[in-house]
Amino acid sequence: MPLLYILDIVNWQTLGYLFVFLSVVVSVLEVLRLFGGLDWRIYDELTREYEQDNIAGYALYVYSQTAVALVFSPHIAVPGMLMLTIGDPISGLLGSAPVGEWKSVRTLAVMFIVCLALAAPFVIPAFGFIAGGVAAAAGAAGATLADGAKPVVAGYVIDDNVSIPPVACVAIASILWLIA
Repeated sequence: MPLLYILDIVNWQTLGYLFVFLSVVVSVLEVLRLFGGLDWRIYDELTREYEQDNIAGYALYVYSQTAVALVFSPHIAVPGMLMLTIGDPISGLLGSAPVGEWKSVRTLAVMFIVCLALAAPFVIPAFGFIAGGVAAAAGAAGATLADGAKPVVAGYVIDDNVSIPPVACVAIASILWLIA
C-alpha cells in the first residue's frame, strides 16, 4: 500500500481513504471469523495460535497502517509503514522468539539496519541530515524494540503488526519535535 503513494499512483489523502476502506473490510472479516462462524481454511494457515480467539495479525497490520496514515505526514508515516511491510518480514526470516522473550541480538541488529535504511530516504531529505538522521535512527530503534518481543498485557499478546508503525512514527515525530 505505501508503494501506491511512493510511486505517485495515489495521493496521501486517497491512500488514507484506501486504508480506512481496508480497515472496514478486515473488521467485517474478523467479526465474522470470531463471532459468525466464518471458518475459511486460509485462517488456519495464516493465524497463529494466540490469534485463534483474538483479532488476527493481518487485521492488526491494516489497523496500524491506517492509524499512522491518518495521524502522521507522509515523511513520518511511510517509513513506519515500510518498517512493518519490509523490515518485519526480514526479521521474521532471520528468527523469532517465543511470546514474552526477545529475539536474538543478530536479528535485532539486522532489523535496526533495515529500518534505518528504510527511514533515511524519507526523513533526511525532508528534515536535514542531522535532525532527519537522528529521527530515522529513533524510528528504527522504536521499530526494532516493537519487533524484538511480543509482550503479554492483560492476557493479550501485543503483536508487532500493531506496534511497529505507531512506535516508529512516534519516535520519529518526537525527535523532530524536539530538534527540528
